Amino acid sequence: MKILFVEDQKELRDILEKRLKKEYSVDACGDGETALDFLSVYSYDLVLLDIMLPKMDGMSVLKWMRRRNISTPVLLLTAKSDIKDRVRGLDSGADDYLVKPFSYEELLARIRVLVRRNSSQLTSVLKVGDLEIDTVSKTVTRQGNPITLTSKEFRLLEYMMHYPGILLSRDQLSQRAWDSTFEGGSNIVDVYIRYLRKKIDDGYEHKMIRTIRGQGYRLEEPE
Repeated sequence: MKILFVEDQKELRDILEKRLKKEYSVDACGDGETALDFLSVYSYDLVLLDIMLPKMDGMSVLKWMRRRNISTPVLLLTAKSDIKDRVRGLDSGADDYLVKPFSYEELLARIRVLVRRNSSQLTSVLKVGDLEIDTVSKTVTRQGNPITLTSKEFRLLEYMMHYPGILLSRDQLSQRAWDSTFEGGSNIVDVYIRYLRKKIDDGYEHKMIRTIRGQGYRLEEPE
């Protein structure tokens, strides 16, 4: 799952970004205009959005998203606890509201609720041929056999499962499966593809992960 985290307090942003990256793919920035740049280029599963931001406040970012029919769930983060501010945020299209200071455990709980709520409209299970993953329980099976993946391997496979039969470039895989600050380059993508192949394809007649020389990779289901 990919999160955009927008917070102008650098110390808080750095701490939460580091902790969130243990569970999710995270892009982080400190002002509203940069948030629009991210939202214009990448798609996200959730936006954590501070209201009091420089250049463009969080409420304006939220309204910009909803005007463009970007339906990504938004959790507003703010020091303002007045009920009028909460109502204004929810009326502007926010999905939830968390008042600072908050515990990290509560933030994770709110994230899980929004993810479940959003995924209830979509199945959490992705299937391509005899390969199946559950994006909520983080489980993977092929022909019913369980496969254990690291978090990075899972994110990479999850992204590929959304686009079966479609050629995906190394840049697409690195930026969408992980985050925009990823600096490992195309070589590290190749490394993780090799890891996935050993776990997904070894021992099976049909090899699902195909290399398109000089272009990228494609996940193919059996004919």
